[in-house]
Amino acid sequence: MRAITLTEHGGPDVLTVSEIPSPTARPGSVVVDVHTAGLNRADLLQRQGHYNPPAGANTEHEVPGLEVSGTISSIGDGVTDWAVGDRVAALLAEGGYAEQVEVPAGQLLAVPDGFSLAEAAALPEVLCTVHSNVFTAAGLAPGEWLLVHGGGSGIGTAAIQMAKSHGAKVAVTVGSDRKGDFCRDLGADAVINYKEEDFVERIREITGDGDTPGDGADVILDVVGAKYLDRNIKALAVDGRLTIIGLQGGVKAEANLGRMLPRRLTVMATTLRARPEAQKARIVAAVAQTFWQEAMNGGIKPIVDSEFPLADAAQAHARMEAGENIGKILLSVAADG
Repeated sequence: MRAITLTEHGGPDVLTVSEIPSPTARPGSVVVDVHTAGLNRADLLQRQGHYNPPAGANTEHEVPGLEVSGTISSIGDGVTDWAVGDRVAALLAEGGYAEQVEVPAGQLLAVPDGFSLAEAAALPEVLCTVHSNVFTAAGLAPGEWLLVHGGGSGIGTAAIQMAKSHGAKVAVTVGSDRKGDFCRDLGADAVINYKEEDFVERIREITGDGDTPGDGADVILDVVGAKYLDRNIKALAVDGRLTIIGLQGGVKAEANLGRMLPRRLTVMATTLRARPEAQKARIVAAVAQTFWQEAMNGGIKPIVDSEFPLADAAQAHARMEAGENIGKILLSVAADG
């Protein structure tokens, strides 16, 4: 089968179209004929050599890709809830940039007839990431304020819709008026241009009553990491929760515990990819019963920025690296074969 492989680490040009062996369905897994694969920021980090595949990954052929949609073509022993021909989307640990991929059965999501397989590929990673971090770990409650850094990203556009559906209020940071306008149209209650405004001051203004500054955000979803740690802590309300899911702004920073203790703040840092299969299966099952159903019924919209043929994965990476996208960038696999 054709796949995009990494024979070395570096810029987008290291993404190579290769012929590699097709996978087989081991016990508890299925093989999916891939229709569309979704890009994620983690794919860029892996390509650059900063995000190694988890234990048990294919060491002979390194294939990026953390989410796909497609059709089941074979089933391993012990799989009883799925059948050959089922239309599915899947959360992966690796291997999505390929014509076929093996998937643990617990990481599959059903795609009903009539729902676009291309759009379905834009959802597994973002829905599972936001659900596990914002709702399960941080416990965002109706009426609370969520601050999302990178509101125009795939994660950001999903978080806006999911939080609003849950009855929360949402503020986002963006780097351009174009992205800000899009986030407002999607439902964001407030937009902060981080290039022109101090998000700490602005979130307090936003959560205030117009005359008196507010307490800040109840939950912050952060993809920046070290660069924002101190300011994120300042931007949290009493009993606020910060969940860090990315390190675009570095890995090391100091935290002022004297500011955290009296305000009872919680700081968490997680990744989805490296979790054990059993944990991923629980997250996928929870999403399947909640936000996935809402998405399949049209309540949460997959935000697709652009689609590229599988062979043009380098151009797709370059677009994401330049920060040009609003929502998800996709790789069309079936149409490129």
